[in-house]
Amino acid sequence: MCGLLEDMDIEKAIARLDLARKVRLLTGSALFALHPEPEIGLASLKLSDGPTGVRGAELRGGTIACVLPNATLLAQHWNTALAREVGEVLADEAAAQQVHVVLGPTINLHRTAFGGRLFEAYSEDPLLTGVIAAAYVRGLQDKGIAATPKHYVANESETERRTASMVVDEKTLREVYLLPFEIVVEDSAPWAIMAAYNNVNGVPATEHTELVQSVLKGEWGFDGLVMSDWFATKSTAGSANGGLDLAMPGPGGPWEDRLVAAVRAGEVAESTIDDHLARLLLLASRTGAFPERAWPRDLPAPDSPARREQLRRFAAGGMTVLKNSGVLPLQHSKIALIGRHAIDTVAQGGGSAGVRPPHVISIADGLTSQLGDAVSVVDGVEVRLRYAAPGPGVLKDVRATTYDANGEVLATRDMEIAELAAYGGWAQGAASIEVSGEVVLDEPARVLIGVRGFGDWTIDVAGRRHATFLAWAGGIVEEALLKPPHWTAEVLLSPGDRITARVREASALVGLITQPVPRAPADAIGGAVRAAREADVAVVVVGLTEEQETEGFDKTTLALPGEQDALVAAVAAAAKRTVVVVNAATPILMPWLAQVDAVLWAGLPGQEAGDAVAAALLGHIEPAGRLVTTFPRADADALNLVPANGELVYAEGTAFGYRAQTEPLFWFGHGLGYTTWEYRAATRSSADGVIGTVSVEVANTGGRAGKEVVQVYLRPRDETVRLVGWATVEVPAGETVRVEVRCDPRAQRSWSDGWHPVTGDVLIARGLGDVRVTLPADQE
Repeated sequence: MCGLLEDMDIEKAIARLDLARKVRLLTGSALFALHPEPEIGLASLKLSDGPTGVRGAELRGGTIACVLPNATLLAQHWNTALAREVGEVLADEAAAQQVHVVLGPTINLHRTAFGGRLFEAYSEDPLLTGVIAAAYVRGLQDKGIAATPKHYVANESETERRTASMVVDEKTLREVYLLPFEIVVEDSAPWAIMAAYNNVNGVPATEHTELVQSVLKGEWGFDGLVMSDWFATKSTAGSANGGLDLAMPGPGGPWEDRLVAAVRAGEVAESTIDDHLARLLLLASRTGAFPERAWPRDLPAPDSPARREQLRRFAAGGMTVLKNSGVLPLQHSKIALIGRHAIDTVAQGGGSAGVRPPHVISIADGLTSQLGDAVSVVDGVEVRLRYAAPGPGVLKDVRATTYDANGEVLATRDMEIAELAAYGGWAQGAASIEVSGEVVLDEPARVLIGVRGFGDWTIDVAGRRHATFLAWAGGIVEEALLKPPHWTAEVLLSPGDRITARVREASALVGLITQPVPRAPADAIGGAVRAAREADVAVVVVGLTEEQETEGFDKTTLALPGEQDALVAAVAAAAKRTVVVVNAATPILMPWLAQVDAVLWAGLPGQEAGDAVAAALLGHIEPAGRLVTTFPRADADALNLVPANGELVYAEGTAFGYRAQTEPLFWFGHGLGYTTWEYRAATRSSADGVIGTVSVEVANTGGRAGKEVVQVYLRPRDETVRLVGWATVEVPAGETVRVEVRCDPRAQRSWSDGWHPVTGDVLIARGLGDVRVTLPADQE
């Protein structure tokens, strides 16, 4: 923990600076850094994206760092001690890169299953989200690294996120969307908060005086710094007066010289600038940039045994058993492991949260390392609509070179992946970029090769030159970075052949495509069916990719991409027993659910994915997770997230997810684990109409030890049902324990020109689809 400066020291430092130098400190010096100011002893503050890994300054191909399980998978533990441990891991990762501020956690809510960025946010429930986030923040900040809960506020969708206005009534805003921020401010005092891209009721979040000045800084007493999301600041005087303290990134943007001019014109008071700077210097003091800190050494490496054990436990324990006829844990001698996701397991979602891991253990490698020849691995159908960068082992001796306008070399780097960012990284500003790699083959083969990214390309391979122009008409960076166009060709390659691609006028992302020629779906399904018939059990791995689960874009359907549903149905018809493992973070449709014997929800498990899935399937670690979002039965059951005329109206109010009380495919809170439970002898205690605790006997009636999550809901007569508390408990087989659940008064309020308590029936449940005890409102 870094030593804090006194307020007097901060005031003296501010007094030593003239207006221009003050304002200069309130905008970034680069994409993820702030200006130093030697005059007052201020070092450059370093920031990094980081909800599930500390990426560093490079958008692609940067520092190797831990890739943790995604936020929903971590939240499915319902465990604040684990969330705090996650924060501690990220603090070490940040310190290893000398990063002062981690841009996370994401505490927006799962308003609709179509949200593309749900994988990065904890849950649909404000209490669960806020409490988990507060523990994560404490884990980071207790080690001197700032957390930045985001995105304040009502940033629940990606469609038109930079321009849309979220129309939310005050009751819904207070009770649902502001509540996680209120909890995290009250319980963990974060040192920074990020304001969102969107407008709230017609006012940009970066200049929303009521929400930033009155509620966040005033009513809640937040003493930290409010920064903008990247390129989110839409005005000069409006944002400075509205409570924004730091406009990111820089250099440039709507502050700098324009803010100096606004102060001199009387549009912004210099005392307002001083307040923003005081908050910035307090953040720098807290994180060790003012004065400069000594960074710890000998921290665990991302691939160290200690880290790998933690990340495997984080992933496996949060996985959720959605259905099980008794086939899990696996105890079979001959297993057919089927599916593209088994071989090319997806560890993380897309967008700014992307991290370069030391490795990603595939499910195929994880299960075969445990069971050896008992597992036969069969590829499945295509799962991507767009081509991705080559995986490990596809290319070797990968190099990237940048050139100036005269063709002179600017820089050359060896790369582990054949992809880099032309924007925001070491290659920015180059007139042209070359990427090359030697194909790894044992014998000649036909290979699909190509390039991805906007620009004017030439591709040299196997003695031939190809040329293509992938045009970009301009627009949002997300399109260039996350949905780059591609060009491909099928080429006969020999061992030792090298692919060399050069691009001019590059925009955002530059990469090669190298992969086997895709098989027809019928051929892939036929091979899977033959393998399934010969096995004791078929394990089919399906899921989503960063095409669906990504920053910048929302989903248009919850259906699995490609022919994955047909693959599952065909295997289930042929196999003796079928287990489906879902490698996805957010709800999907399951038309085959009645045909299969078990479903394990594996999330996006991070770098140790395959070992974690194997541990869960084999029962070495109980997949004791409980769902943190409601699974709709059909696309039509999910809320719309497409704005109309620039507005997205939250017309459902507080009645979304489990609060809507419809019959979903799976309820929020659902999860079977590997044992069975009985609830007995429940009581509650209340004071002034507010429930303090609920106590219940919980008996493990199964044959193995297990973890239970006892959930308590309040069902008022005229308000939506809401989670008010929970407790996790581990119980040996055959034993009974009494569990006491503390209920949070902040979830037992209704807003109408102020807070008012609500009362109602108390439901003690394993998710609202499995209520075990009801305590009526009139029963104390």
